[in-house]
Order: sequence, then structure tokens, then C-alpha cells
Amino acid sequence: MTVTLSQGAFLAAAAVGAGVINAIAGGGTLLTFPALVGVLGGGPAAAVTANATNTVALWAGQLSSAFAYKKHLQEERRRAISLAVPSVIGGVAGSALVLYLPERVFAAVVPWLIVVACVLLALQGPIKRALARVPGADHPAALWLVQLVVAVYGGYFGAAMGIIMLAAMSVLLPASGQHANALKVLLSFLINGAAAVLFMATGHADLWLALLMAAANVVGGWTGAHLAQRLPPAAMRGVAIAVGLYAAGRMLLA
Repeated sequence: MTVTLSQGAFLAAAAVGAGVINAIAGGGTLLTFPALVGVLGGGPAAAVTANATNTVALWAGQLSSAFAYKKHLQEERRRAISLAVPSVIGGVAGSALVLYLPERVFAAVVPWLIVVACVLLALQGPIKRALARVPGADHPAALWLVQLVVAVYGGYFGAAMGIIMLAAMSVLLPASGQHANALKVLLSFLINGAAAVLFMATGHADLWLALLMAAANVVGGWTGAHLAQRLPPAAMRGVAIAVGLYAAGRMLLA
């Protein structure tokens, strides 16, 4: 698809912001997905293309964030390898749902997924405390199963996927917050990578738009990973929530 200079700049800015947000807290899709839907013109078909293009575009930024967390990931190597399996399986399964369910199903479900993602972003603290009271939540198999469910959701849409993973890991892992964030970044890369390969192979992603946004997302992902230890994510979550609720409202009223 051919875009104007202003549209390209708009998508690039959204991708930079998404890279920063994903590295710090999660929820970057709430910026890039509505931006893509707007540029693509709206409608069920545009929503599917936007989702596929967004997945491919954000993949690069997550890789740059993972490199920035290399030291932490080396210390979490065993967990990373174990959780890579459900991440890839779930990413493929979730992206297959996008491709094989009717487009109208995706268009109907996405606004509500955005609303749920916004709620998760807003209630991150209480959700973590509630999970801490669940009996048996600290069993390794529980995290494996939770990661599989999160990966299916991530492959299907994935807004606030990182927040869900961080909430689960904060309860189910003895690792520090920074180690959990490093795992989140790597596993998000694997989930989106599995989905991105399927979307590219089936031609559902706009590769030119994805390339434009990927270049900008790398900058945001690298920057966000280095800022994550110094900046509170509350402001970033607030922006993502506002944009997400606006996008959901527009889609529900369309």
C-alpha cells in the first residue's frame, strides 16, 4: 500500500512509542494497531491486515530489546528455554485463529480485547496481588500453562500481552523484576515471531508498512529497554490506556 509522507511519519512515531512502551511495561499494540487501522481505511479486512502488519513490525523492536537485556537473559537461560516451547506453540495457534476465523469475528472481538487490555494495564498491581493468593500458583507447570494461554492470545492480538506475562511471572517466579521483564521481552519476541512468519507466508501482512514501522520500532525497543530500569512505566501505561479506549470506542461506534 502507498502511504503519504504524513501517514508514514504517523506510523513511524507510533512504532517508536510502541517499542518504548513494550520494553518498559507492555501495551505498545494499543498505539500501533489503531494507527494502522486508520491508515488502511477501517473495516474488517483492514483490521486483519493491520493486526498481521503490526505483528511483523513489532517483532524487530522486541529483538532489539532482547539484545539490550542480554545479561539478564543469560542468567535466566533455563527458564527462557523452557518457556520458549509454549510461546511458539501458542503464537502459531493464535495467529491461525486470525487467519481461519471469519474477518467479521476478528472485527467484533478486537474492540473488546482492547478494552480488556486497558483494564489489565490499569489494574496491574491488584491483579498481581490477587494472583499471589491463588493456591498452587507457584508450581512450574502453572507458569508453563499460563504462558501457553498468553501466547495464544498474543498470536491472535496481543495488546497488553507483556503486562499479563509480567503479572504471572511476578507471582510464579522467584526472579527479580528486571529478570522477569527480560523474559517477557524475549518470549514476546518468540510469540510475535511465530505469528509473523505465518502472516508473511500467507500474505496477510503489508510488508512495506511493516518494514517502515519495524525500523522505527527498533529504535523505540532499544531505547525503552535501557530506560526500563530508570523510568516509572505509569505515564506510558496512561498514554496506552487513553489511546486504546479511544480506538475501542471508535471501532464499537463505527
